[in-house]
Amino acid sequence: MAITDLLDAALDRSVVLGYTSLGSRLRRRWWPADPAPGSLAGKRVLVTGATSGIGEAMAGSFARLGATVHVLGRNADKLAGVARELRLEHPNATIVEEVCDVGDLDAVRDWGEAFADRVPGLDGLVHNAGTMTDTRTESPQGHELQLAVHVLGPHLMTELLLPALTAARGIVVWMSTGGMYGAALPDGEDAIEYRDGTYRGVSAYARTKRMQVVLADAWARRYDGTDVRVESMHPGWVETPGVATHLPRFRSLTRPLLRTAEDGADTAVWLVATRPPSEPGHLWHDRAQRPTTFGWQRDQDPAAVARFLDYVAISTETPPDWD
Repeated sequence: MAITDLLDAALDRSVVLGYTSLGSRLRRRWWPADPAPGSLAGKRVLVTGATSGIGEAMAGSFARLGATVHVLGRNADKLAGVARELRLEHPNATIVEEVCDVGDLDAVRDWGEAFADRVPGLDGLVHNAGTMTDTRTESPQGHELQLAVHVLGPHLMTELLLPALTAARGIVVWMSTGGMYGAALPDGEDAIEYRDGTYRGVSAYARTKRMQVVLADAWARRYDGTDVRVESMHPGWVETPGVATHLPRFRSLTRPLLRTAEDGADTAVWLVATRPPSEPGHLWHDRAQRPTTFGWQRDQDPAAVARFLDYVAISTETPPDWD
């Protein structure tokens, strides 16, 4: 094993070193090459949660590589402002505004069907939209809101956009978080929906991010051998509006070491632009695949995974075509 592989693994297991800006600064010395300039010219990429933080930075990076970028958010006014800034920064890029509340399954269905009708091919889809609530809140369909925004809405969107993704040999990337390592996959409907009366927003966030990694791997297995690729990634510790709002103490302790939004967006952009080979697990960080569980954690219980996947399919009224 190369010395860089050993150092990379040590950074990853240390968490503090690997997830902060120190990790990416060191890894840039050996990680794979940047996407070539213009590598996304003629391509279309859709980024959800594109009105701030990592999503906004990601949209700018895709535009810089020549892509037509569809930026999606639920607030039309905020979305228009971000799109205006992107057009000023990237005057040769095409920026398309998409208004949809990812946590509302009816809205996702209406928007997704309309999008599929007007966009025949989609080269990249990044599920970046996120939320965190301090108390248990429900979506219009009665699902725990973080579950709806991070899992159910993106799953339904992926199903609706499959024809466009297939036509363009597209890639789907789910934006998870390193915090998912501290959360187990919940087993059973009440646990998935966090109905046990002990709701904590940060814990619910981590659990839904664990679900994203499991779901992305299931999607990857489903489409193994086809031209559609599905991956998940985590960005490390990033300075974002969400961190400032919901994790102020964490931010105050780690702020000097937090990554920029562009740094956090890097691996997602690189995955879409380069489509590197990928193995089961399909979780990435800093342009390298990572384990989905740490050494002291058990692997996912296949029965619990199956129950979770069935619940996602039932809740979104999508085919339960899992491997």
